Amino acid sequence: MIETRRMRRLLLVLATALLPAASAGCLEPPPKSALGYTADAKRAYDEAMEEFNSHNWLQAQQLFREVKKKYSYSRYARLAELRIADADFEQEKYADAVRAYKQFVHDHRSDVQEVTYARARIAEAQYKEISESFLLPASEERDQATTLEAYKEMRAFLHDFPEARESAKICALIEDVTVKLVKHELYVARFYLARDNYDAAVARAQYALRNYATEPPCHRQPPSAQTGAPAAASAANGESDIAPPRKIVDDVPDTTFGLAPEALLLLGETYLKMHRWPDARAAFNAILQRYAESAYVVQANNFLAFMRAQGV
Repeated sequence: MIETRRMRRLLLVLATALLPAASAGCLEPPPKSALGYTADAKRAYDEAMEEFNSHNWLQAQQLFREVKKKYSYSRYARLAELRIADADFEQEKYADAVRAYKQFVHDHRSDVQEVTYARARIAEAQYKEISESFLLPASEERDQATTLEAYKEMRAFLHDFPEARESAKICALIEDVTVKLVKHELYVARFYLARDNYDAAVARAQYALRNYATEPPCHRQPPSAQTGAPAAASAANGESDIAPPRKIVDDVPDTTFGLAPEALLLLGETYLKMHRWPDARAAFNAILQRYAESAYVVQANNFLAFMRAQGV
């Protein structure tokens, strides 16, 4: 009887000792190799890409988030972050896309190729946010805050990544944005000119010439005031930071971009109404000498003929 009790106690002790090990063996799978971890991450990423390529954006984003969560130490987690932002971009959720791209840039600064891509997409998304609806006034008549933000982002990208494969596309976009900004400055200048506010008209035309209507943006450095807003505000108010008028004309290079002849004509017309004859003549002559193929040559010649007839 005693022997039987001892045997039972011994079996109970052995069972208690072996139970945790057996449980652990059932619950914990054997550790995977790094190769297996990467292969699983790629497989999950590829499955998400199938949904992405089928334009099933919400399903794709859900799968990409799972990749980020389950395989956070693989490169596919970083790629999944970009694809989540891309899905927002494709759904025209540009503000959400910009936030996601900026977060990626902040978190992965050392991943040069991916950061370059994200920065280019930020610029492109901000360009897309410039509305061109026919229900709205012409773009030059509207506030340019969104346009200026896109312009600054594109400038910064081209400065930081001049040789990137995305640069050609950003160059094409920034030229369109620059035209919008020049047209706005000239629209405001004409507004002031029509109300005999000549100093303000001159300031806006000069600002357009100095900062936008010169060389193609891809071929020169950004304006000295990189933020754009302070200089624009001071120009609008006619403050004293504007360069001397004929120096502005002289500084416009022979090879120019955009609407420089139109800006020069408006500048000359304003000087003419201010009776600043030498400055007006310099602006009109700049059109004849540097933009002989421009449609504004005829008007410049007419103004010069008028000045000669008036003896000024």
